[in-house]
Amino acid sequence: MFIINSLILSLLFVNKMQLVQCFKSTVSNPNIVIIIVDDLRHLHKKNVNLPNIRKMAVKGISFKNSIAQQALCAPNRNSMLTGRRPDSIRLYDFYNYWRDDVGNFTTLPQLFKENGYNTISVGKIFHPGASSNYTDDYPYSWSLLPYHPPSEIFKDSAVCQDNITKQLHRNLICPVKVNEQPDKSLPDLQTLAYAIKMLKANKNKPFLLAVGFHKPHIPLKFPNHYLDRIPLENVKPPNYPYKPKNMPLVAWHPWRDVRKRDDIKRLNISYPMGIMPPKWTLKIRQNYYAATAYIDDLIGRLMRYVNKSNTVVVLTSDHGWSLGENGLWAKYSNFDVAVNVPLIFIVPGVSPKIISTPVELIDIFPTLTEIAGITGIPKCRNTEDKTKTCFDGKSLVPLMKGEKHETFAISQYPRPSIHPRSNSDKPRLKDIKIMGYSIRTKRYRYTEWISFNNTLFTRNWNKLYGVELYDHLINPDESINLFLEPTYQHVKKKLSKLLKEQIELI
Repeated sequence: MFIINSLILSLLFVNKMQLVQCFKSTVSNPNIVIIIVDDLRHLHKKNVNLPNIRKMAVKGISFKNSIAQQALCAPNRNSMLTGRRPDSIRLYDFYNYWRDDVGNFTTLPQLFKENGYNTISVGKIFHPGASSNYTDDYPYSWSLLPYHPPSEIFKDSAVCQDNITKQLHRNLICPVKVNEQPDKSLPDLQTLAYAIKMLKANKNKPFLLAVGFHKPHIPLKFPNHYLDRIPLENVKPPNYPYKPKNMPLVAWHPWRDVRKRDDIKRLNISYPMGIMPPKWTLKIRQNYYAATAYIDDLIGRLMRYVNKSNTVVVLTSDHGWSLGENGLWAKYSNFDVAVNVPLIFIVPGVSPKIISTPVELIDIFPTLTEIAGITGIPKCRNTEDKTKTCFDGKSLVPLMKGEKHETFAISQYPRPSIHPRSNSDKPRLKDIKIMGYSIRTKRYRYTEWISFNNTLFTRNWNKLYGVELYDHLINPDESINLFLEPTYQHVKKKLSKLLKEQIELI
């Protein structure tokens, strides 16, 4: 018996060592392609058929519970691309540049550039504007001037035609005829063409190519024939389209960016707690799915030009998007629909698998550096750590190898007050008074909304504005808040302790 057990252990050890060696040897100095889709929530086949993303998931390593750190474009992109939590870079809005206001932190593309890679940004990677110094962090992060499609200047223009009056509006729902658009194109079509050009041109040196698609970010503007793929009669409403009675008021946000679109404005939905009419809920969901199908096609076309033998591909999104669940729309929350995003790695020589362990988008930084053999990057020690190069996340390579790890993911969202206000969706730093910290395990999501000091960046865990506990085993829609249920008090206590410990490490 001892000999048999020893033999089994030896075989397991050999297999594990072969796997480790295989993982390293097949990706020496790989090219890197990172695809970031704007506002793409985790979708299921029952919602919309996305054959190209599904093909990537089947061939790669797909993380079912990948969590964004903050459900807002600029801060989460900064967080993902620096590998640091929002509390580490202390940027929760659109209006500050970390190198000027916090610390000269190294970004993921910058690190690859410093290690001999050509680094290329196409489309929306960093959020344009003040949060990336109006340069998309060029020349620090990129070898070439970042490319933005020329038609991007029309992305919010009144180009959505009213079927009855034929007048043009700034609508939320905006299927279009491409040849009738300004520039006779759409930004994502131009982004795709330039990205393919870069893939063809970069042959002699390792490269990191980041490709950012705008849709399904609002307005939901896409070639109108994609609506044919999503018959309205096949679109299902959310399971719970109303504000749950036990949702703390601070968790609600008024989705002003949706309300201010011309077509939604005409509905006169009461502010700030009004609910979208059922007919429009279905129409918006249909058009969101159609916009996603459009991007899926573009991803498929891009992948035809990627050399799969020597390229690591990452597909993800900056955050998710609520589609009427619990009465909410857009991002701006800690709910799973707002923070759970696709995350797929395709690594040459590594077997496909589906991983349900919760992971975070800040994990992309250390994962890619380990895969590429860039070593010696330390973990950040605390918020005051101004070390140029460090990260808060963890490498996902052990999970890719099949090692078992029980982990969790943390997200957060700021609020100016407990009552929904005009700036509840996107408060500026000076207006933040409350921070909602949320921890996601395989089964539970637990959130505490606490007092937050926006100048000292301190937290008062004793001043609570709301508590949420959702059991995904019985309620994946997160519509039943169980934090007062006697049978869940031990879970609440355990997750509260774990959440505070992890946040106070930052």
